[in-house]
Amino acid sequence: MHDPRTSQKDAYALILEAIDSHIYKPGDRLVESELAERFGVSRTPIREALQRLETQSLLTRDGRSLIVASLDHSQLSELYVVRGELEGLAARLAARHATPEEVKVLRDMLEDDKKLVGDPNALSRANRRFHKQIHLASHNRFLVRQLDLVHRSMALLATTSLSAEGRTEGTLEEHAKIVEAIEAGDGDAADQALRDHISKAFVTRLKLDAAAVEAAE
Repeated sequence: MHDPRTSQKDAYALILEAIDSHIYKPGDRLVESELAERFGVSRTPIREALQRLETQSLLTRDGRSLIVASLDHSQLSELYVVRGELEGLAARLAARHATPEEVKVLRDMLEDDKKLVGDPNALSRANRRFHKQIHLASHNRFLVRQLDLVHRSMALLATTSLSAEGRTEGTLEEHAKIVEAIEAGDGDAADQALRDHISKAFVTRLKLDAAAVEAAE
């Protein structure tokens, strides 16, 4: 017997993934019937998923339509502040609790990601996996849950900061420094390395946004 809770979860995950992969970008209108046809899901779970995404502020109202939300400058700043604090804590806890196997996974990710230089979108997906692995290595389920919410909001950024010139190489070097601190069990260094990483990503994001505004004028 079909479980409607399963289809609701699937519809939510499908729409969220489409936003995260920029199939739907900030400002795009989401139409219930079109989503149902695209994903092969009935309209009821699609409607419930859209309501859930609106509650989480990932979608917003434009008249009677729902559109993918966008972040203004203040919201972007607030998001990066929270992200830096929570990610730093995750790295600190990972330095304390990560198993040798989890550290090896992070090491392997560093090597794999070197092959993605020149492909910002692929590296962006790898970047999310890398950060998620650190979250899990913190072994704190409540922190992981909060970071999941933060990273859902990151999906509202129209482009990846990794598309900026020189940012790819810098990111890989910063990731290596974070892993070294975690592997050494140095919580202070891991915390600081990840905070520095987020700070540099934020600076890059601000420069990209400023360039986009200038190009539009």
